[in-house]
Formats: sequence, structure tokens, C-alpha cells
Amino acid sequence: MTAPRRIGTFDHDGLIFEVRDTGPLDGPVVVLLHGFPQTGASWTETAALLHQRGYRTIVPDQRGYSPRARPRGRFAYRSSRLVADTVALIDTIGAGPVHLAGHDWGAVAAWSTAARRPDQVRSLTTVSVPHPGAFLRAMLTSDQLIRSYYMFLFQLPWLPEFVLRRRPRVFGRTLTGTGMTPAQIDQVRRDIVHSGALTGGLNWYRAILFQHPAALRARVTVPTTHVWSDGDTALSRRSAELAGQYVDAAYRLEILTGVSHWVPEEAAATLAAIIDRAATDTASRPA
Repeated sequence: MTAPRRIGTFDHDGLIFEVRDTGPLDGPVVVLLHGFPQTGASWTETAALLHQRGYRTIVPDQRGYSPRARPRGRFAYRSSRLVADTVALIDTIGAGPVHLAGHDWGAVAAWSTAARRPDQVRSLTTVSVPHPGAFLRAMLTSDQLIRSYYMFLFQLPWLPEFVLRRRPRVFGRTLTGTGMTPAQIDQVRRDIVHSGALTGGLNWYRAILFQHPAALRARVTVPTTHVWSDGDTALSRRSAELAGQYVDAAYRLEILTGVSHWVPEEAAATLAAIIDRAATDTASRPA
């Protein structure tokens, strides 16, 4: 068996992704996927608490965010490429199957990875965003469609970038309304807007049009925990309640009270405990 080694990057599709590889090198591996508009730094507090529990955390800056992994055009951000990125990362670590967790768009990538490559995932923890099928059904049966208005605006070429760059106060007020702190908003401006990652992040939304209909029906066959917070302005409770209907394995829904959409930072201790419980419950599952 090859001894584990630290990684700082991994390659896939001719792209080079930045990675934060921290915690005990010989600990169980937890891969943490970030969402929009953030980088892997959003997982810093949760990762540190997982280290205290003995886990090694692998946190990539995903496609569109890593400076050397920003392909042009929305087609490069379709779901199949996001899954392939995650699998390439796990292969690079050489420690699969791993415990996989994702927040926001990172949750979408995590759901898809678990559905398509269950051999690479020991446990799944999704935060805020439910299974794609549950999300669509919630849009048809709750106020989710209204909550998701911005997703339609983001389909426009160049205009969202123009507004978000030229009207920073408008962007800041919008993020404040979702529960972000001033420090978090400053980090978004540094890491996303000023660094050139904004178009790449928006392309995840623009690639929705390339989503294969089968993804809406895909079954997840690994133990899964979905986390939803009642202060989330973007995701409805109905979407969280429907998520379990797409899991053919042990499933748990965790509802956090008084927490906004930004769970990994706002409720790091609770989330770390949830991920730990998911991993512990599947510790005896065969690799």
C-alpha cells in the first residue's frame, strides 16, 4: 500500500486545480466542495474542527475558481465535467472511497458524483442544495421558483458580470440579505470578483441548460445526510423534505434553526459533528 502524501494541486482536462490538503495525513479522508460565490476557503472553520476529530480534509478550488482551471464557455461547466473533476481529485489522493461533503453548488457536484460513482463515495453529506430532482419538484410545488429568480438572471451573457463588478454596493446588499457578514462579503470581492473567478462561477448556472434529464431521476445508493437551515433565503424547506426520496440507502435530514445559507462558516461546529456522525455510521462499510 502506498503511503499517503500531501497534494497542493491536481490535474484534469488540461486544467490545474488548487487544493488545501490539511489535517492528519493518515486520517480518514473528507473531500469538501464549495459553492458560489466562494472558494474552498469557506470550509476553513469546518475543516479545522474535523482535524480535531482525526480527519484529513481535501478542499479544492473548483472549476472556474482555481486560476489555472478556468475554461471558457458554459459547456465546459456541465455536470459530467464537475463529476469528473471530483473523481480525478479522489484518484489523485489515492484514498477512495472518501467521505464527500458539498455546500451550495458543491452539494450539486456531490449529489451527482455519488449517483454516478458510488464506488468513490463512502458517505455523502450535502448542505443547503438538495438532489436536482427534489429541487425541480420544489420549484413546481412551493415558493422555490421565486427564491431562485437569480438563476434565470445569471443565464444572461456578460450583463451579470457587468452589474456585479460595476455595482459592488448592490452585490454587497444582496449578499447581506442572504446572511453573509461584512468579512465574508469582503472575501467574496477579493476571491471572486477581483481575482477573475466571477465568470467561471456564473458558468455553473449557465451550464444548467446542458443538464441531462436522467440526472433528475438519478438514484443515490450511498449513506446520505442532507443539511438544510431555516434561515436560508435561497432554498425552501420543501426542497429539503423531498431530497430523501432520491436516496436508496441510509438517509438522514438535519434541519438547523436560526442559521443562514452559509452553513460551513456560520455553524461550523454543528456541521463538523454532522459530517463526523455520517462518517462514523459508515465506518464499517466495505471499501
